[in-house]
Amino acid sequence: MRTVKISLNSIDKVKSFVNDITKFDYDFDLVSGRYVIDAKSIMGIFSLDLSKPIDLNIHAEDDADDVMKVLEQYIIQ
Repeated sequence: MRTVKISLNSIDKVKSFVNDITKFDYDFDLVSGRYVIDAKSIMGIFSLDLSKPIDLNIHAEDDADDVMKVLEQYIIQ
């Protein structure tokens, strides 16, 4: 499993994020405080406080470099 911090601070960003990660067979979880939701669920994402960075857990067996390349635009350094 790999964890990165992401920012989804606009509706368009949320929609493109969900479209990008649904292309992969991995499981993705978003963690905000004590809430954990499926990152492929648009309704679930909108239930979170999107004004703050969110932890994204990527449940992949390998390093998931292909996923990381797609997620570059959302990741906070």
